[in-house]
Amino acid sequence: MPADDPAQQENPAPARPPEAADGVLSATLRRIERAAGTLATASVARMEETLPWFRGLPAEQRSWVMLVAQAGVRSLVEWLGNGGVATGSPQEVSDEVFAAAPRALARSISLQQTVALIKVTIDVVEEQVPVLAAEGEEQPLREAVLRFSREIAFSAARVYARAAETRGAWDARLQALLVDALLRGDSRDVLASRAAALGWADAQPVTVAVGRSPGGEVAAVLLTLYRAARRLGVEVIGGVHGDRLVVVLGGAADPMAATGRLLAAFGDGPVVVGPVVPSLDEATESARAAVAGFRAAPAWPAAPRPVSAADLLPERALAGDPDARRGLRQDVFAVLTRAGGELVETLDAFFASGGVLESAARSLFVHPNTVRYRLRRIGEVTGYSPLSSRDAYALRMALTVGRLDPAVPPASYQT
Repeated sequence: MPADDPAQQENPAPARPPEAADGVLSATLRRIERAAGTLATASVARMEETLPWFRGLPAEQRSWVMLVAQAGVRSLVEWLGNGGVATGSPQEVSDEVFAAAPRALARSISLQQTVALIKVTIDVVEEQVPVLAAEGEEQPLREAVLRFSREIAFSAARVYARAAETRGAWDARLQALLVDALLRGDSRDVLASRAAALGWADAQPVTVAVGRSPGGEVAAVLLTLYRAARRLGVEVIGGVHGDRLVVVLGGAADPMAATGRLLAAFGDGPVVVGPVVPSLDEATESARAAVAGFRAAPAWPAAPRPVSAADLLPERALAGDPDARRGLRQDVFAVLTRAGGELVETLDAFFASGGVLESAARSLFVHPNTVRYRLRRIGEVTGYSPLSSRDAYALRMALTVGRLDPAVPPASYQT
């Protein structure tokens, strides 16, 4: 019949039988299936010889690897029996290989180590091709094994990607719970258990920073934060609460400077840093101050970014923060009264004169140098200088709070 006969074009030559797909016949498959146990044992023995880290694994984890190797050989037989190219079957069969071991194996062995294990197993199978393949089928089997190794590698990547996504979602949930526990003031045991679950390195000192979240997916917000923290070499735990981003920062020698280098993770607006505490157990105090400072920060439009919660004591006191009122009363007003030397009277006169030193001296019937000395002394004992407008605002607020707050009787101010 002529080569261009229409009948020949309409009736092409019959396809090869399924068992002959890719040139691999059933005899070769039976040989591989019978040798499955031997191949798995030889693969694990080769791993112990060539991979030092594998020898250091506990016996239980090495037994898991043996299960995976055996499942891999069985999957190779199934994959070859399906022709090695059936749509969807490589992915389905390959994923079952890793289902033979517990999920804990993915946490114990890295993706890079898994690839090394796969390579060793494939090398062992390739070396046995002359024995496993039926006569004349060595080359087709070798090519099929190489294609199968590619599918296994892709499957390993999928398994680890799913594990990472699950672990990332769980870690994000744990971090949100830990941040919530800090804001609520839960017990130290609760904080310690949740921090341990996250692998917190107990980096000291610890502080908490609060700012506005940039918006978008929480995972993306936290990823930006963690990348910046890794570059700094500090420990962080972050959580998004409503429109706020709360960051627990550990191991930073200068928390204010470290927070300044993390500003890219925050949205617009103020970023308030709480006081430094020795450990995560005491971070509730820092978190409380940072949150109160964040609420009060809009009252100081010119505040630096980041700003310390201690620098916002006047605004926090006006906003009703009891810790701020206590700080102004005890750390400023009570300190002034205990210092004596008529410092409170001098401060009153200085404020009443509009900050004019000479006028204050006349009202006190003292020399201006005496007023200068007392003002300098006020700055030394309180940390606030009356000659600074911002510090003078805090001092004036401390005088008001100290005289209004009934928690400390006036008699106790005198020494």
